[in-house]
Amino acid sequence: MMLRAALAGLVLASFTLSASAETIRIAIGTQDTTINCAAGGLLIRELGLLDKYLPHDGPYKDAQYEVQWKNFTSGAPLTNEMVAGKLDFGAMADFPGAFNGVAFETAGKHSLFISVLSGSIKGSGNGIVVPSASGVQSLAELKGKTISVPFASTAHGMLLRAVAAQGWDPLKDVNIIAQPPEVAGSALQAGKIDAHADFVPFAELFPSRGFARKIYDGAQANAPTFHGALVDQAYAKKYPEIVVAYLRASIEANQLLAAEPEKYSELIAKVTGVDAEVNYLFHGPLGVQTRDLSWKPEYRQAVGTAIDTLKLLKKADRGLDLNTFIDDQYIRAAFKASNLDYSAQLASYGQAPLKAVDATSGQAITDFSHVAEIWVRGEPKVRQYASAQAAFTALASLKQEGRSIRAVYAQASDSGIKLLADQAWFATDGKGQLSAFLLKGQAQQFATAQGGKVLDFTDATAQAVAVR
Repeated sequence: MMLRAALAGLVLASFTLSASAETIRIAIGTQDTTINCAAGGLLIRELGLLDKYLPHDGPYKDAQYEVQWKNFTSGAPLTNEMVAGKLDFGAMADFPGAFNGVAFETAGKHSLFISVLSGSIKGSGNGIVVPSASGVQSLAELKGKTISVPFASTAHGMLLRAVAAQGWDPLKDVNIIAQPPEVAGSALQAGKIDAHADFVPFAELFPSRGFARKIYDGAQANAPTFHGALVDQAYAKKYPEIVVAYLRASIEANQLLAAEPEKYSELIAKVTGVDAEVNYLFHGPLGVQTRDLSWKPEYRQAVGTAIDTLKLLKKADRGLDLNTFIDDQYIRAAFKASNLDYSAQLASYGQAPLKAVDATSGQAITDFSHVAEIWVRGEPKVRQYASAQAAFTALASLKQEGRSIRAVYAQASDSGIKLLADQAWFATDGKGQLSAFLLKGQAQQFATAQGGKVLDFTDATAQAVAVR
C-alpha cells in the first residue's frame, strides 16, 4: 500500500481483512467547548475532513468505516469511556491527558499521547477570574477566599502551582472547591464564589460576557500547557494508517483555521455557543495560544509536571514513562504524508503570524508589540492597526458612523497575548504611546518606570481621540 511505503519505521497494521468488507470503528471523543481542541475534533467532524484521508487500498481495500463522535465538557469522563473501550481517540489537556495514561495503566492497558493541538509554552490559556464587581486585582488578594475549579483539569494544575508560588498551603490558605464551568458561571454572577480557575476558553468567555474579570493568566506561572490528542495503544498498533489519517485531518483543520480564522471562529460559535469574538482570541493571528501539532520539549515537560501533580493529589500511585506514553511517530508520519517539514515545525516557536496592513494608513504592520484590532459587525474580516492609538481613533469614527462593534483587541505588551481591549489596562510612556496589559499592577509598574500613567479602556480611548 502506497501510504505504508511512505511511513518508514511506523508500526504496520497486524490485522487481516476478510474477503467480505470489515467494518472498522473510529470512535472519537471531543471537547467542543474547549475551543483549542477544534483542530482535533469539531472541525474534522463538521467539515468531513477525516473521510479524505482514510485508507481504501491494500488491506483496507474492502473496509467499511463507522465513524462515531461523542462530545464531552472535560477530559475525565472522556477518559472513562476510552478505558472502557467505548472510544478510540480523545482530545484533552496535559493534566487530564496524564490522568488518561495512568487510568489506562491501572486497567492493564496503555494509551498514547500522539499529538499536540494547541498550547502555550508560557501557560496562557488557563486563567483565574473574579466577579466583575469584585475589588480583587491579583491572586495575592485571594488568600482565605473560595476559589472553584474543574477538578483534575489542566486549570486545577495551574491553580495549585499558582497557590504554591504564593507560599500558601492549598488546604489551609484558600478554599478550593470543585465546579465545572457551567456551574461556576452562575456562581460568579450570584457572588457565591470569590474566584474561578478554568481552562480554555472560560477565563476569556466569562469576561467577554460581562460578569467576570480576569486577574491571573497561566503565563504568570510560566508553566507550559497544551491540549492534544490521545489514542488507545492497541488500536494504534492494529490500525496505524487510521491514526495517521486522523492526524492528517487535524493538520488540514489547523491550516484552515490559520487561513480564515474569522470564518471558522463563526463555525465554532455556531456549534458550541462560544462567541466567535472569543474564538478569534485563540485562533486569530498573535492569539492567546499557538496552534502547534509538534511535540516540543516544553509540552513533554508539561506532561511530566502533570504526572507529578497527580501524585501529590494522590490521584496516581505510579508514574508514566514519557518516552513511551508520548509517541510522536504518528504525527511525524502525518507531516511527511502531507508534504510538511516536522523538524521545521518543532523548531518554530512563533505565534500564528499577522500579515496585514494598518486599516487606516495602509502601511504594512511590522512591529507587532502594539497591534490592536477591531471586528466590525457585518464585516467578514477583522481590521488590524499598528497601534492602540490608531485603533481607538478609528473606533471613535466607526461609532460616529453608527457602526456596531463586535470586539476590540489589543496585544499585551509584556506577554504578547491577545486581550479583549475593554478588559485590559493601558499605560502611557513618556511619549504618550499606549501599551496594553492584562493586570492593573502590570500597567502601573510600566507607567512608573516610563513616567507615564495608567488608563482603563474608557480613558485610553478618550485620550487617543483627544490627541488625534
